[in-house]
Amino acid sequence: MIVNGVARSATGVISVTALIEELGITPRGIAVAINGEIVRRSAWPTAMVQESDVVEIVTAVAGG
Repeated sequence: MIVNGVARSATGVISVTALIEELGITPRGIAVAINGEIVRRSAWPTAMVQESDVVEIVTAVAGG
């Protein structure tokens, strides 16, 4: 799978929640897209990421 433009080895299927935990990312203030489709936070536990997927994890940044 590709996460934020970086190839990452994966075996099998993993939920968005598990991927975020595995990456050590704090889930507060982030958005996740799989293959260009935004995944609602409520769907993270059941949304599965496969080896061939492209995942983007974006952190909200305040500023002006």
